[in-house]
Amino acid sequence: MRIAVLSDTHDRMPPSLPERLRGADEIWHLGDVCDPAVLVELEQLGPPLRVVLGNCDSHPVWPVELELECEGVRFYLTHIPPGRVPARCTVVLHGHTHVPRDETIGGVRWLNPGCITRPRAGTTPGFAWLTVEGGRLTSWVRVRI
Repeated sequence: MRIAVLSDTHDRMPPSLPERLRGADEIWHLGDVCDPAVLVELEQLGPPLRVVLGNCDSHPVWPVELELECEGVRFYLTHIPPGRVPARCTVVLHGHTHVPRDETIGGVRWLNPGCITRPRAGTTPGFAWLTVEGGRLTSWVRVRI
């Protein structure tokens, strides 16, 4: 399964982004969408779009966190990096910092695709492709925009 992961669009999305996400089995947005209308083009692509609530969002339909299982891998999606990880989750995906992240702490992999619109700490705007196969996360590739 190939999942497009993005975060922190803050009311703006590069015009080329929807086309670049074509072919995703799912799209995960890690919060700070701001205006839900920004997501219309992503919703029209067809695959499931999962969104968590960011600290700049006020859309009551989105949850603050999501626990998902994908091909046997347990994911925890949230906007602000949590202090504790739910017991069964082995991968945490978060946004908020606007800085890409890929590190393993205590057997849990922490991933952040960075920011689509306002990167920090000398990084570039981007999103990531996450691939899960055979019960494990097989790749995390950040794509610069």
